[in-house]
Amino acid sequence: MNFKELASEYKTPLYVYDLDYMSEQYQELKSAFKGRKSILAYAVKANSNLSVVKHFADLGSGADCVSIGEVRRAFLAGIPAYKIIFSGVGKCDDEIREAIEKDILYINVESEAELFRVESIAKELNRTSRISIRVNPNIDPQTHPYISTGLHDNKFGVDIGTAKRMYIFAKNSEALEPVGVHFHIGSQLTHLEPIYEAAVIVADMVRSLEAIDIELKFFDIGGGLGITYDDEVTIKPYDYAQAILGTLKGLDLTVICEPGRFLTANAGYFLTKVLYEKQNGTKKFVVVDGAMNDLLRPSLYNAYHKIEAITDSTSEVRKVDIVGPVCESGDFFAKDYSLPELNHNDLLVVHSAGAYGFGMGSNYNTRGRSAEVAVQDGKARLIRKRENFEDLIALEKEFLV
Repeated sequence: MNFKELASEYKTPLYVYDLDYMSEQYQELKSAFKGRKSILAYAVKANSNLSVVKHFADLGSGADCVSIGEVRRAFLAGIPAYKIIFSGVGKCDDEIREAIEKDILYINVESEAELFRVESIAKELNRTSRISIRVNPNIDPQTHPYISTGLHDNKFGVDIGTAKRMYIFAKNSEALEPVGVHFHIGSQLTHLEPIYEAAVIVADMVRSLEAIDIELKFFDIGGGLGITYDDEVTIKPYDYAQAILGTLKGLDLTVICEPGRFLTANAGYFLTKVLYEKQNGTKKFVVVDGAMNDLLRPSLYNAYHKIEAITDSTSEVRKVDIVGPVCESGDFFAKDYSLPELNHNDLLVVHSAGAYGFGMGSNYNTRGRSAEVAVQDGKARLIRKRENFEDLIALEKEFLV
């Protein structure tokens, strides 16, 4: 992939996505579950560009959505209703209503209060809503606390006892049809044991439900498979699938997996140009045209991204902070990172930027968001234009008095 040519044609800051790599990741994970009925439901939040979602739709993917906007994106991209799941802790009434009307596969319910709202809205519509319940198995996922979701300290899901009570309520409701169970203990998971332990707990709960004549169809294991940003040892998809499938003996369930980062992170690159270098005392800064509003992960999580310099410089490397133009001390891509001396317009390539990059961006400091480009079979195409000033003020200027 010629990053200099892409930066020259589409300018910077710029996101670039390798769709062929996404296909390879999808097929590897799908084949890992070939021994049982399964659906890969792409986690749209990871990278919600319509062309990316359509790429997975063309591969046969479903969609895991956490807003009605993501549900609409899934439909626009060609994902059928029977492969769309609507998750999330705080669904508004209008979102629940639209999801029921669109007849998606199921709504993932995260609390008793939400279950009652879904039932009430389904009754208003004179419909039956298919639901799954997100179970919180209270397993430590051994990941960053901001992306841990399976402990009782986290806002997601309900405990086993509450879940059983909810299933019994749903079974006895004419407006609800319980069809699945869901758990997701966290993101960027690199240890298999917590995933297996969670699956054991949830599978045993499914068996206890069968004993009281509540038969589910879907075993939704969430996503969270980790990828290599730096030197992480990751879980092989085959080992992941075998651990899950080993807990389901005697159960006739379709496995649903919700990969996001695994499919897109290492397919994505963020390109940014050097503006200049700056020295403050003993501290050296490389100031670039990209910023935290373009790629938030380093500021939010102190996340590591490999950064490659494309330069003619032959100087020795030294420790620098790579920072952007935004008026925040937290506006950085890396601190004490080893790079050679850089010149104006040298290019930096931030790797592993295909997940939770553009989607977490903002217009802070009235900065337009980056363009996005897809590369497939060696050919590049624009899949989202760069925002300009008129785009940023379009929803405001008519109210200017």
